[in-house]
Amino acid sequence: MELNKIMLTVGLASTVFLAGCGNDSDYSKKPTVKPTPEVTPPLQVFAPDGLLKAQIRRTTFGVPHIRADNLESLGFGSGYAQAQDNLCVLADGFIKANSERSMYFGPHASIDFTTGLPTTEDNGNLVSDFAYKAMKIRAMAEAQYPQFSYNSRALMDGFSAGYNRFLTDIEAGEQTGDPFCSGQPWVKPIDGVDVANYLFSIALLPGAANFLDLIFYANPGDGEEYLPRIVGPAPSSAQIAYIKDLNNKLIARTNTITTPNTNPGDLGSNGWGLGKDKTENGRGMVLGNPHFPHTGNLRFWQSHLTIPGHLDVMGGSLVGMPGTINIGFNKDLAWTHTFSTAEHFVMYNLELVSGDRMQYMYDETPMPITKETVQILVNGGPAGMLIAEKDIYTTPKGPMIEAPVGLAPFPWDDGQAFMLQDANMANKDSIDHWFAMNTASNKDEFQQAFKNYDGMIFNNTMYADKEGNTFYIDDSTVPGLSGIAIHLLKTHPGIIAAREQAGFTILPGNTSVFSFDGPMPYEFAPKLERSDFVQNSNNSFWSTNLAEPLENYSPMYGAERGQLSLRTRMGLKLMEDAAGDDGKFNIEELEAAVLSNRIYLNELVFTDLIAQCEAQADTPVIVTDTISKDISAACDALKDWNGKQDNTSIGGALVREFAHQFDQSSMLTVPFDAMKAATTPNSLVADGSALQALARAALNVEAAGFDVDAQLGSVQFVEKSLPDGTASGTKLPWPGSHNAEGGFNVFSTSLSGDDTLIPQHKYSPVMDAVSGTPLASGLTAEGYQIRYGSSWMMAVSFTDQGPVAKGILTYSESNNALSPSFVDQSVLYSTNKQFRPLLFTEDEIAAAVESTIELSMQKEQ
Repeated sequence: MELNKIMLTVGLASTVFLAGCGNDSDYSKKPTVKPTPEVTPPLQVFAPDGLLKAQIRRTTFGVPHIRADNLESLGFGSGYAQAQDNLCVLADGFIKANSERSMYFGPHASIDFTTGLPTTEDNGNLVSDFAYKAMKIRAMAEAQYPQFSYNSRALMDGFSAGYNRFLTDIEAGEQTGDPFCSGQPWVKPIDGVDVANYLFSIALLPGAANFLDLIFYANPGDGEEYLPRIVGPAPSSAQIAYIKDLNNKLIARTNTITTPNTNPGDLGSNGWGLGKDKTENGRGMVLGNPHFPHTGNLRFWQSHLTIPGHLDVMGGSLVGMPGTINIGFNKDLAWTHTFSTAEHFVMYNLELVSGDRMQYMYDETPMPITKETVQILVNGGPAGMLIAEKDIYTTPKGPMIEAPVGLAPFPWDDGQAFMLQDANMANKDSIDHWFAMNTASNKDEFQQAFKNYDGMIFNNTMYADKEGNTFYIDDSTVPGLSGIAIHLLKTHPGIIAAREQAGFTILPGNTSVFSFDGPMPYEFAPKLERSDFVQNSNNSFWSTNLAEPLENYSPMYGAERGQLSLRTRMGLKLMEDAAGDDGKFNIEELEAAVLSNRIYLNELVFTDLIAQCEAQADTPVIVTDTISKDISAACDALKDWNGKQDNTSIGGALVREFAHQFDQSSMLTVPFDAMKAATTPNSLVADGSALQALARAALNVEAAGFDVDAQLGSVQFVEKSLPDGTASGTKLPWPGSHNAEGGFNVFSTSLSGDDTLIPQHKYSPVMDAVSGTPLASGLTAEGYQIRYGSSWMMAVSFTDQGPVAKGILTYSESNNALSPSFVDQSVLYSTNKQFRPLLFTEDEIAAAVESTIELSMQKEQ
């Protein structure tokens, strides 16, 4: 989307006038003072005498149960077990965060690892490396590591020791590493700072990490000063030619840059917390259903972590999270997360000092923009290893950004420039926050974790406990703007217009009225307690429970009274009718609800669509001036469809393609009504547009080589990639719906959200019969190759005897093709579409142990 040029300024006179619009002290600082984050004795934080010891018992499906007597040893076991399962994913993440991709893989992110040559000369690694240098996360990790709590440092130090021990065991022939990366120079020992730096990089995913191009291209000149230079003694003619070619491609790259999307991978999830009024036994239940990439740094990994007497928690965590559970349960409570609609950064429009592009005005005082020259190593192949340097530009609050010359709306000219401040920059709270949640034993202690820490980088949280309480909060890290600024966000026409155009908040940078120094305090975060339920499917906090809508919060958290997605409406319908005649859930009904694969589009329009089909009969539908289609076969397929997206669902692909042609804004006649948010908009139009959409869907299914009545399982599949990036050849039929259909248990073909360099095979897209562009559904001649969607799925029910839990990690525990846990859970889901028992008690674990490792290592003093 092309935006108009933006210039936002607020003078001091306006600041004085606005003083009555809000109370700056209400929002500008966190009123709760953080306590010393270290856990008090008798829990041992660091390993006594430097001796790290951990036990790793693996049960069915390769699930590790990690036991230690202190935090550092727990991190040790966690690092070792994670490296066993996801070594290459971890190693690539460390390389990326350290700005070393170009050094090991060359400047281009798209590599054919069978030949070592780039498939696309995109300079993606070069841009990433320099942009991460500009964000300074490595420098901050090094400088601020001593400021982490003892708990966090113990877990990060232990994690790095466990990771390194696994590398040593591979070298000694005692363990088998992933063939893609084992023994490669980029898989190297790490330390706690590397882990901190990696966590810093993950925290930026919903914010600054989406602006890598604009950070790379930022410079005060009007020419090509952003281009990197070769340094060092007398570069050869081959090196000069190589860098010249790179720079030409960097110049060409400017034509491909678009306004950043702050959720490019469409990260989403469903989460329910069920209370005493909504469960059969009057105790709490939690449904966790994150939708995340099936490959890359956002893979989930299941584990069970125990320190006797202090910690006993099970669940899923993002790969690289040391010794803590992100979504899980203990004996007293359970919780899950969904991706929040909140914004985690502010882009500031700086008013430059007249005649000086390196100074901007702030409260009528000139402030400097800092220039720094940084270097990276670039593997130039035949040209050898090059040292490339370029100038980066920053302010004390964050990096400068610029769209290349001629691309509105983010110029750096004589009058204005733009800077990005991310509230998650160098966020040191994440481990402490999740550890406090992991060890909480009741609602008060769980809530205290949110009062004490700001580590929920981009998450809503849904909670329930054994007493039947529920709790929702969006305490994701949101800029702590003042009351005045929040008032203006809601009322100032220029600010509102800029936000609507860009898709994120742009504020004047010439006054402290709009500045922030930390995240929004707990007291002002949207939150709700109910005895029936709290839920979220990636709409805003407002719709957590429509019986008690949440309102009057900062717009930075998301929209209020906004139209709900079809997926949210499906979730609310399941909450209403999937619990049996009594309207109260047991764990079997909860599992059945999420795996039902119902889609809301069916319940919204398909009765009317089939009636229109019958009236149309075999008269061709006019799609364009040159294309018409007899849809009678498609209509018959719809009549035979079972209303779900299971492997056996006749016409499943036709339904998928229709959903991608369906437009709520033009094809529904009853508009959205915030007072009837769960059921509006509705009512299918009768103008023929829905039949045109069906005809186009049928054309596209047939263009891919499938019959319109093909069962979904013959079209939708998971096929793992081998270590060299080629297809395994084993296609697993894959049940599940899509977001466009209003599905709940959703999957998609998108690789967005996986920016690792681990090779993944893909098939060529089918082109839309009308537009000639790749189908939005991702349909190929092979079908729908699933890459994203329901990942760590969990249902937890509290009983008089303790928690009972079921779940599945749909893409399996390990990314190592040689591991028995590479595909086992995928086969289970594909063939049976069911959860498996989560083994939590000692008796359950002991009866299912398949292997045990007793780890010990003396730390170097």
